[in-house]
Order: sequence, then C-alpha cells, then structure tokens
Amino acid sequence: MTKKEKICKKQAAREQKFFNKWRRIFQFIITHIGYMIRLKLVYRIEVHGKENIPRDNAYIVAPNHLSTLDPPMVAAVWNRPLAFMAKKELFENPFLRWWLNWLGAFAVDREKLSVATIRTVLTIKKTDWIFGIFPQGTRQEPGIISNVTKGFASLAKTTKCGIVPVGIIGTEVAKYLPFSGKIVVRIGELIPYSENVEEMVEKWIESIQELTGFKYEALAV
Repeated sequence: MTKKEKICKKQAAREQKFFNKWRRIFQFIITHIGYMIRLKLVYRIEVHGKENIPRDNAYIVAPNHLSTLDPPMVAAVWNRPLAFMAKKELFENPFLRWWLNWLGAFAVDREKLSVATIRTVLTIKKTDWIFGIFPQGTRQEPGIISNVTKGFASLAKTTKCGIVPVGIIGTEVAKYLPFSGKIVVRIGELIPYSENVEEMVEKWIESIQELTGFKYEALAV
C-alpha cells in the first residue's frame, strides 16, 4: 500500500468520537459566522425552504455542485453540522487535511467506495451530524445537471435515509466586491427512503431541475 493509499484509508475512516463538540463549534464559527458574512455582504444570499429540513438526522443532504464555495455555504445555512465527503486527493496536502478534518469532512475514492467510507456514513447517523454528498461528484457547468452518479442513492439505501435535495444557483463565479454577486439556495422536500436506487436518483434529478431551473443532460453512452 502506497503512502497516498494509507492517507486515504485513514481519512476515510471516522469513529463516532471524531464528530465531537469541538469540530461542531469550529464548523459553526467558520461557516455560520465567517462564510456567512461574505455570503451576505458579497453574494446577497437568499435561502428558501428551510422549513423542509427534517428535525431528525435520518436523511442525506444532496446539493447540485457548481463551486468550491458550495460545501461551506450549505453548512452555513443548515441548522445542524454537516459532514461532507471530499475527494481523497485533497487530504494529500497537510494543511488541507488539517482544515478538512476540523470541518468534519472525510475522504472518498471517487472511483470506488471503500468499506471505511461506508462505515463512516453509518457512524454519522449515530451522531447529531448530518451526512452531505454532491451526487454529481465534481463541479459542473451552470444551467445543466449532468454527471449524476448513483452512489448517493446507494448510500441512502444502505443507511435507510431519505434525501434532501438542495438547489444552488450563482456560486460558479468568485466575487469579492460588496453586493457584486447573487446566490440563491433552495431546499427541497424530503425524498423518502426507498429500496429502489434508480427511483431515488430520478426523484433527485427532478427536484434539482425544479429548484434550479437547470436542465438534465444524460451522459452519452
């Protein structure tokens, strides 16, 4: 096993004690205070549908993906701490590894879900944190919904969780001047847990289209 593989394996496995109050406080300070100041001052953020957030943690947060700003932004508008998957390559950088660790993130191999990653997702459900994942895997162009993988729905099935779709508009271009940007976040209604993975994927796509106005484009075979 190479050094990079060892790092990925270690950063994919999280025990219940990892999701403690100190990381919760750190995430709150960084996202709800630090990022939210920028989101309000620069991006004039609008959030709709917070009434759709379930009161328990038997669900997965699943936004569309436009920018590196998306994970902390979604965490900033949520009412509970979020534990997002992050591609394993990010954890190879010592500073990013420290930063992501303290924000409650964990590593994933986008080519293949490891047993450690699946166990971590199951562990999160035992805490007061919520598991977050971007079904598109990587950032996509605005206006379309593409590259949707089934992994998020498979994890929902494994954990017996519903899926809360989150539509994001306007994060694809970095802005710095006050009131120079515009972000809209729309939280959709819970997609109930189902044994049918394909059905949950289709419902997520339908919901994100409705929340964002983007159009779905299936990958060419």
